[in-house]
Amino acid sequence: MLLIHGMKKIDRYILLKYLTTFFFCLILFTAIVVVVDISEKTDNFVKSKLPVSRIITDYYFGFIPRIDAMLFPLFVFISVIFFTSKMAGRSEIIAILSSGVSFRRMLMPFVAGGILLSVVLWMGYQYIVPKANFKWAAFEARYIDGPRAPDANNSNYKQKLYFKMDSFTYVGIRSYDTMLKSGNGFFVQRFKKNKLEYNLRAELFNWDTTQKKWKLLNVAERRLDSISERFTRAPEMFVNYNFKPRDLRKDEFLKDQMPTPELDDFIKLERLRGSESLNMLLVERYNRDAIPASVLILTIIGAVLASRKIRGGSGLHLAIGVIISVLYILFSRFSIVFATKGNFTPFLAAWTPNIIFGILAFYLYKKAPK
Repeated sequence: MLLIHGMKKIDRYILLKYLTTFFFCLILFTAIVVVVDISEKTDNFVKSKLPVSRIITDYYFGFIPRIDAMLFPLFVFISVIFFTSKMAGRSEIIAILSSGVSFRRMLMPFVAGGILLSVVLWMGYQYIVPKANFKWAAFEARYIDGPRAPDANNSNYKQKLYFKMDSFTYVGIRSYDTMLKSGNGFFVQRFKKNKLEYNLRAELFNWDTTQKKWKLLNVAERRLDSISERFTRAPEMFVNYNFKPRDLRKDEFLKDQMPTPELDDFIKLERLRGSESLNMLLVERYNRDAIPASVLILTIIGAVLASRKIRGGSGLHLAIGVIISVLYILFSRFSIVFATKGNFTPFLAAWTPNIIFGILAFYLYKKAPK
C-alpha cells in the first residue's frame, strides 16, 4: 500500500511538473511572438484606426490560437526535455529507478500527460483553430494586406472560374466578388455521352441569404436531345446548387478555416468535381489527426533522451531536442510538398513523420539505461 501510495505521489509530481513547465513555456513563447508581431504591424494597426480592444478581439483572438497550435508540439518537446533534464541533473530519476520502479513505469505519467495534451490539441484542430484562422485571415485581408485591384484575381475578387459540379456538369463564372457574394457571366453545362444536353446562362447571380439558394438574373435555358431543343427565358430564378459561397473563395487559407465536419463535406464535393486541389485538402484533413499524435511521440522521445544524466546537462539535452524538432519539421514539409506536387499519398504525407519518429522513440526507449 505504501509503495502504491508513493507511486501515486511520483505520478502526480511528474505530471504536475510536465504540465506547469509546458504552460509556462507556452505563455512565454506566445508573449514573445505577440511582441514581435506587434512591432511588425504597428503601422497597420494605426492606419486601421481601430481601438485596442477591437485589435485584440478581431486579430489576436485569431492569431494566438493559430500560432500556438502551429508550435504546440515544439512547446511540448522543449518542456519535457527541460524539466526531465533538471530531474536527471538532481539525480531524481536515479532515485526513482533505484526504489524499484521500472523505467517503463516511470514513463507512465509522461504518457498520460502526452495523451492529455494530444487530446487538447486534437480538439483545437477540429473546431477552435479553424475559427481562429477565419478571424485572423479576415483581419489580414481587410487591414493588413489592403485592397487590391479587381483584375488581380485576389482572395476577394475572382475571375474566370471553371469547375465540375458533378461527374457530368460543369460551371463557369466570368467574375465573382467573394465579399458581396455576387458575380456575372454564369453558365452551367451538362453532358451525356460526350454530348451537350443542358445549357444555362445568367447575366448576373448572387447568394440569397434568406432562401439559402443562388439567385440567377436574366436566365436563358436550353435543353437538347437528339431531335429537338427547348429554349426558355426567365427574369430571375432560384436554384439550389451543391456549391456555396465558401466554395468559390478558393484562397489558400480556405481549408484552414473550416471546422473538420465542414472540411469533410467540402472534400467530398471536391472529389466529385475532380478538383486539382484535392490532395492539399486531404493533407490538411489528415494533419489534423497526425499533428496531435506527434505530441505523444515527442513526449516519449524527450523523456527518454533527457532522463539520462550527462555532463552537458540541460543545455546539451535542449540542443539535441532542437535538432530533432528541426528534423521533424523538415520531414513534415517534404512530405506535404511530395503529396501536393507529386504522387505521394496524402495520408502517408501526414503520417510519415510520426511513423519515422515513432520508430525512433521505440529505439531510444530500448537503448535507454534501465
